[in-house]
Amino acid sequence: MAGRLDGTVALVTGASSGIGAATARSLAADGATIAVLARRRAKLDELAQSLRDGGGAALVVEADITDRSQAESAVDRVVAEFGRLDTVVNNAGLMLVGPVAEAPPEEWDRMLAVNVQGMLHVTRAALPHLLAAAEAAPRRVADLVNISSTAGRVARPGTAVYNLTKFGVNGFSEALRQEVGSKRVRVSVIEPGTVETELASHVRDGIREAIVRQTEGLELLQPADIADAVSYIVTRDRRVAVNEILVRAAEQTW
Repeated sequence: MAGRLDGTVALVTGASSGIGAATARSLAADGATIAVLARRRAKLDELAQSLRDGGGAALVVEADITDRSQAESAVDRVVAEFGRLDTVVNNAGLMLVGPVAEAPPEEWDRMLAVNVQGMLHVTRAALPHLLAAAEAAPRRVADLVNISSTAGRVARPGTAVYNLTKFGVNGFSEALRQEVGSKRVRVSVIEPGTVETELASHVRDGIREAIVRQTEGLELLQPADIADAVSYIVTRDRRVAVNEILVRAAEQTW
């Protein structure tokens, strides 16, 4: 049976674990050729091998997207290898939360570099190829999917700078959607709630425990739940544009 994304190429950032890895698996299951991008080479190699073992094609791209030249080279490598680029999922992100008055500024710098600048670098490098795919590909549509957060919709104490980055992702996505939608490049944003990933493990001691208390008793979303949303968006007919999907854990109130 033909896959819905047969003949297409997808690039997923932050693909070494969590939502990114699950998204790579989901898009591969739909027939896409996958380029997995992150900094942790060993994890990428393991993921790519599992995709190949499942009958798919996969390319490992080790890169730091906060460096514009690395982001551009990564996109160039994907296109050189596969000849095209139809789907980009900007998933790489950090969640370094805590009260503003107590936060190390270095954490803000890291979040801004990954969540905002990294997304911008990859998007700028990929956009010409997405426009070309939308014009000439058999499906005559291309997709840019940005993974945001409920923190891009709801600001809460202790998450101010993370909110800033994710509100920024949402605003950028909406403006770009209006710029390129008429050219059949669909720009979509997904806003996950509490997902069982590595994100919370990166925060400082004390804050990590507070996050655990806040989510205690919740049945957290799984990375595959968000990957399902990505697959839904990019497999729609070209006449359909799903601009935004908000996915919360069933018991989550914020």
